[in-house]
Amino acid sequence: MDATATPHERLIGAKFAAANAATAAEKITVQSASVAASRFQRFARYAWGIMAYSLAVVAWGAYVRATSSGAGCGSHWPLCNGEVIPHGRGLATFIELAHRLSSGLMLPLVIGLFFWSRKIYAPRHPARRAAIFSVVLTLTEALIGAGLVHFELVAHNASASRAVYLSVHLINTFLLLAALALTAWWASVGKALRWSEQEKTLKTLAGCAIFATLVLGVSGAVTALGDTLFPSASLAAGLKQDLQPTAHFLIRLRVLHPLIAITVGSLLVAFAVFSIRRLEKESSKEESGSEWTRRFAIALMCFVAVQFIVGAFNVALLAPIPLQLVHLLLADLMWLALVLLIAATLAGESARRTDFQSVGV
Repeated sequence: MDATATPHERLIGAKFAAANAATAAEKITVQSASVAASRFQRFARYAWGIMAYSLAVVAWGAYVRATSSGAGCGSHWPLCNGEVIPHGRGLATFIELAHRLSSGLMLPLVIGLFFWSRKIYAPRHPARRAAIFSVVLTLTEALIGAGLVHFELVAHNASASRAVYLSVHLINTFLLLAALALTAWWASVGKALRWSEQEKTLKTLAGCAIFATLVLGVSGAVTALGDTLFPSASLAAGLKQDLQPTAHFLIRLRVLHPLIAITVGSLLVAFAVFSIRRLEKESSKEESGSEWTRRFAIALMCFVAVQFIVGAFNVALLAPIPLQLVHLLLADLMWLALVLLIAATLAGESARRTDFQSVGV
């Protein structure tokens, strides 16, 4: 500043310089926040992408079961018929090998998800914790798949052990999908579950809905196995076969799945309606959170309704493979809608996006 300036001019100059410094600092802060938000958005898109890819892997796994191609690589794992790349094999080998390759890609994808979450989120961020569960459940998914092959619980095996193992496989798959969905959801929204702060009725309904949906998924997996191993020539023949006391247990269990589906579907619709009505009574609820809860509740009810229709066609048409895959995809989407509905409904009202989105050490 000019030494000959008057005190008044110096004061004006100092204020002007301070204003410029404040403006520059504000621009830097806004730019930093924009860069950080961009990183979080890229991570969220990556997590949603992995979840979508996992749905395709699950569908292909169902195709392996429906075509009895699980023994396409023999009892070898991770090799296929003792070879890294088998030559001169049949279609079943190609189907099984394609499933192994696609499911094997899941592990590096979720490991990348975990390390990326460690880089941009604080240790207690919910998305980071969900990413850890995604890695663990991906590993257990691979081990279960290896067990199916090594114990030869594939192809035309109709033992009770296969039914139990398949049920465990289904539960692990559902939990993996939930972990991936929650990773993506918490990365997108940043609101953690506040389970202890919610009323008992809501927690009871949420817990019952989760348990009932897992039971429904297990019954569907066992039913699909029975349809694959013991196909019916007609609907009348299939119903007669289901009611015979001397029939194989997989055949006799098929009649239970529609009954379980109706019961659980009604429960899920009731939970969705309860969540919406609860929102309407809570004027203090944040508008954005209320909107997502409403959307997931409506999505859940729609998936239940469509699933009933597809399930009826699946029975009437004797479970053709394409319809089986659609039925499974709808079951996965229904499960994800339920998980995200619970996450949105049980989110803490005071939890803000900026509370969680801090860079990890």
